[in-house]
Amino acid sequence: MKNGRGRHWRIKTMWRNLSKYSPLFVVLILSCVAFLLRNIYSLEKLDCKASLYQLQQSITAPFRTRSPGQLERNWSNCSSHGLVLSPEEAVEQEHLLKSIAWPEPHLPVSSLHHSSSPSSSSFSILPLENDREWRVGDHLEVLVHMRDFRDRPKQHGGDFLLARLHSPELGAGVVGHVVDHENGLYSVLFWLPWAGKAHVEINLVHPSEAVQVLKRLREDNPDRVYFKSQFRFGPFSETTICNLCLSTQLPSCNYTNHHTGEPWFCYKPKLLSCNSRVSHSKAGYLKHLITSREELFFQRLVNLKVPIPSSGLDSITVLKETEEKPNGAANLDIFKPAGFYYKEVWRPTNDVLLRQFDDTAAVTRCLEGKVLRIYGDSTVRQWFEYLTTALPDLKEFNLNSPKNVGPFLSVDSVHNILIEYRCHGPPIRFSSVATNQLRYVADELEGVEGGSNTVVVLSIWSHFSTFPVEVYIRRLRSIRAAVLRLLDRAPGTLVVLRTANPQDLDTEVSLYNSDWFSLQLDAILRGMFYGLDVVLVDAWEMTLAHHLPHALHPPPPIIKTMIDFLLSHICPEDTSAFP
Repeated sequence: MKNGRGRHWRIKTMWRNLSKYSPLFVVLILSCVAFLLRNIYSLEKLDCKASLYQLQQSITAPFRTRSPGQLERNWSNCSSHGLVLSPEEAVEQEHLLKSIAWPEPHLPVSSLHHSSSPSSSSFSILPLENDREWRVGDHLEVLVHMRDFRDRPKQHGGDFLLARLHSPELGAGVVGHVVDHENGLYSVLFWLPWAGKAHVEINLVHPSEAVQVLKRLREDNPDRVYFKSQFRFGPFSETTICNLCLSTQLPSCNYTNHHTGEPWFCYKPKLLSCNSRVSHSKAGYLKHLITSREELFFQRLVNLKVPIPSSGLDSITVLKETEEKPNGAANLDIFKPAGFYYKEVWRPTNDVLLRQFDDTAAVTRCLEGKVLRIYGDSTVRQWFEYLTTALPDLKEFNLNSPKNVGPFLSVDSVHNILIEYRCHGPPIRFSSVATNQLRYVADELEGVEGGSNTVVVLSIWSHFSTFPVEVYIRRLRSIRAAVLRLLDRAPGTLVVLRTANPQDLDTEVSLYNSDWFSLQLDAILRGMFYGLDVVLVDAWEMTLAHHLPHALHPPPPIIKTMIDFLLSHICPEDTSAFP
């Protein structure tokens, strides 16, 4: 009985103590209820029985249930997702796709022994008719014989070759035009723009067998570069995988651009809402996409960007031109390079008078009173960095932008110069970009006032190499429409397009950013803007014709060539050009 009375007394005492704190409990409960009601949309799946620790763990855990490689994928609609083409657009797209159609053997990918071997292959310089000598303005023709690793002639085409004619003594270089006869033979045409020694250089970038692998990857694995976004609400955050096309097995957030129709998706966070997305970044690369046998087609020093030897002479001597019509002049309509190097200076083959802006004062005078708006990838961010470094009065504003990402802004208040750089919208393989800074070029162009003091520079290519070509066509179509609207409302605006350029390749880079992908995108860009009032900076030829090694971000001498070309269009009236 005594123990019973003691327990009764302790219970009464406990309830009296609890009653003292009852108002506090009521406030805490009401606060919790209010918090849940206010965020019910964002936290609709919240399990109230979970501890705070468990909740934070589940929210902050990345989307680790299944990786992109583990999800079943169907990319049949990736190239045309949400896209309805007009009859004119459909015809244009068909024409563009035909223009980049690549010869292929229509045979299964063979073994290395049966594939194209640069060391077994050879080229020969074809002599001129009637034993004539080569003169400036003539065409040189080279015939390439491709053989496999067993020294047997190849019977089909599809190899990817790059060609250059150069003279180290003269600081000269020009690209060649490759014609695939689809029987193992290739013709290369060179226009001869200088007098003196000229050496032929032919490189096998990829054997046809490697190109077959690249074509398959582009169609079957457009997600081989994948992205992620962070979602955040208060102290809670979650990260999910994003891409142009995602598996339909899991719910996703639709971030399709309302203005241009450009699609973009992220897997839906487990607990947070789609509206809580705060950043975008590259997540990684899918690995093990090709077999060990296929890897043999991408070997440095073996069959990846390897020179093809000559079967005889590999150089010629070009004499000065005469009044006589140059041999092969009719072929100029078939192939005319954009320019050539001579004494380390780029010389355009059109009517542009290229100026050499060797001192910063000349650059400043040219850009005085100008607004230069640069949109695109890191290859054109180089232009912003070059000018900001070169001009002493141009000061970069600290916008607290992530390094190498932007946006960036430089101003010379004395000479009234403003230069802006902003990256293009997804897909963009940069480190973390805030979603409020992730903007599409077409949308940005709508906000450009334009005019005779405005220069717009665009470079959009490298980050599209892993996707079907139709995706790139769609992006360029929206940009082209925005450019045309800009030129309509402000005809004096100078619009400049930077083309793609070849780069250093190894096995891994080839699968994501091969020169073959870049070449095809480059052809699409040229085709879509052909005939429009825009300036094309031919980064492809400026890089390929130069003696420096290829790089995704070309070295300073090539960047200076591009900047001189740009400034020569901004300020064409100056007569201080090279002799």
